[in-house]
This record gives sequence, C-alpha cells and structure tokens, in this order.
Amino acid sequence: MRRLILVGVGIMLASLFAATGAVQAGEPSAISQQEVWQPGEGRSQVFLWPDTLTIGRPETNAAETVVVGHSLVAGRPYAAITNVSRPTMTIYPAKGRNTGAAIMVFPGGGYQALAIDLEGTEICDWATARGMTCVVLKYRVPQTWWPKDCDCQRAPVVQFALQDAQRAMGLLRQRANSLGINPNKIGVIGFSAGGHLVTAISNATTRTYAPVDDADRENARPDFAIALYPGHLWSGHGTDLYPFDPISAHAPPTFLVQAEDDPVDDVHNSIAYFLALRAAKVPVEMHLFAHGGHGFGLRPTALPITHWPSLAEQWLRTIGMI
Repeated sequence: MRRLILVGVGIMLASLFAATGAVQAGEPSAISQQEVWQPGEGRSQVFLWPDTLTIGRPETNAAETVVVGHSLVAGRPYAAITNVSRPTMTIYPAKGRNTGAAIMVFPGGGYQALAIDLEGTEICDWATARGMTCVVLKYRVPQTWWPKDCDCQRAPVVQFALQDAQRAMGLLRQRANSLGINPNKIGVIGFSAGGHLVTAISNATTRTYAPVDDADRENARPDFAIALYPGHLWSGHGTDLYPFDPISAHAPPTFLVQAEDDPVDDVHNSIAYFLALRAAKVPVEMHLFAHGGHGFGLRPTALPITHWPSLAEQWLRTIGMI
C-alpha cells in the first residue's frame, strides 16, 4: 500500500514538475511556472500567523512556486503550489442569496503540493453560486508522511496542515459577523490529502499549537465535513484506521465520496472512516462509485461520479446548512 500511494503522488507531481529543466532549447515547454500564487478577481490573501511569530517551516528552503502541468483533468490542465512556508486563506463572498453558511476548502496534493484550482478555487466557484461564503486554505507543504527509515506511514509529530486549518477556522469564526457568516454553519471540504485534513480537524479534541490571540479562543471544529477520495486513513488491515487517526463522538456530520477504482488512495480509506464514524454515532453519509479514479475535483465527465456536487448540495440542505 505504501508503494501504491507513493506512486500515485509521484505521478501527480511528475506531471507537474518533471519537465522542469528537461525541455530542450527551441521546444515548447510542457509546463509554466510563476512564483507565489495569486487568487485573482481582486481577492487578497489573509496571512494566518502574525509576522512576529515563528512557525514551523515545511521540509524545503525553496521559494513558493506555482506550476501548471501538462496532465489534463476533464480536458484541462491544473495548477499546483509547492513550497508553501507562509500559509494564507482567501475569502470568496457568497453570490446572490447569502445562506449564512461558509465552507473552507483544503486542496489535495499528498501533503507535498496543493492542487489550488482543481481542488481549490473551482470548488469556491461552485459553493459561492449556492449562497455560501468560500475560503481556500493555502496550508504549509511539503511535509513527509512516509519516512525513509521505515516501510510505513507515520504522521508528523507536528502536523503543519492541521495547525493552519485550526488557525484559519478560528480567524473565520472571529470575523463571521463582518463577513455575513453564521458561526454555527462553517464547514470544510477536502480532497485526497485535503480529505484527510478534513478528518483531522473534525476529530481533534484540542488545538495543536499554543494560542496566539483571541482568534484561538474560537471553536476550531467545523460544523459539517465533506471528504473526497481521502487518504492517510486506512491502515491496510481489515477496516482499521491508523493509530494517528483518532475518532471523536463530537465530529460533525460528514459526507464521503470515492471511486472504487481509485488507484492512489484505496476506497478502504472512505469505508474504514465511515464505519468508525458510524460506531461513534456520528451522522455520516457515503457515496461510492464503480469508476472515477482519483483527483477529479468537480470537473464534469461522462462518469456518474461527476454528479457528486448535486448529492452534496442535497445533503447540505438536509442537515440545515443551506
């Protein structure tokens, strides 16, 4: 299983980065690059941590870079951010009728990069059109979950992504009134490693860092959770989760989506998490599809799994969030 996941992440990263430095003079480049991601549309990024505070750095000294690869999803390329050392959140207001709900988006990328459009801003296009405020989290990467000293998966002692997610949740709740958000209707959605981050923030019983300011007095747990093709959950044995994936009876209502033919994160990740939440009596709904693979976001395809956004919207209405 370790080899399967590493190969999957490697394919994604290779599609984005392998051409760098490998293109011969006079040949068209297979990728484009720029430094530091910009959200566009007149939006600005909110830095999560004060400038005066020293936070843990990702496992690189390289500068933040945005790379657009040659691999296509639903006929289009996608962009990924690497080397994020200064995490941010970008807020996109609801369009039309404001439901008061908000959703924070955790892009995937194996905790090595962030698929910022496919599993980030494009999700906000969908959410804001349905009256939700949307927030894209640019969390710190890379961070290793597969240490070289063992043939195993091991959670970092300090999970930077979880710290950033909890900090962003506090900041959002602190600013809820000014943003037209109901502080009791703030949820999360994540993909792949971002799906795992959804499970981590949903089940954390305390903050994973020392409080910085009043924002850290706010509740860091989301009010609803959506995870698509999550990883880092199934231990590979029966339906057991990894020991570093605790389950809380106070986790929020959860919605899961995955394809049975996912070649990167085995469908057992969703199944094991579903069963664990069910055993803890946490409301959970799961949708499994025969085909769909991995890393599809919400871009339309000919496969039935492409209709998951409609199912998620219906679920959000059912639980009273929109």
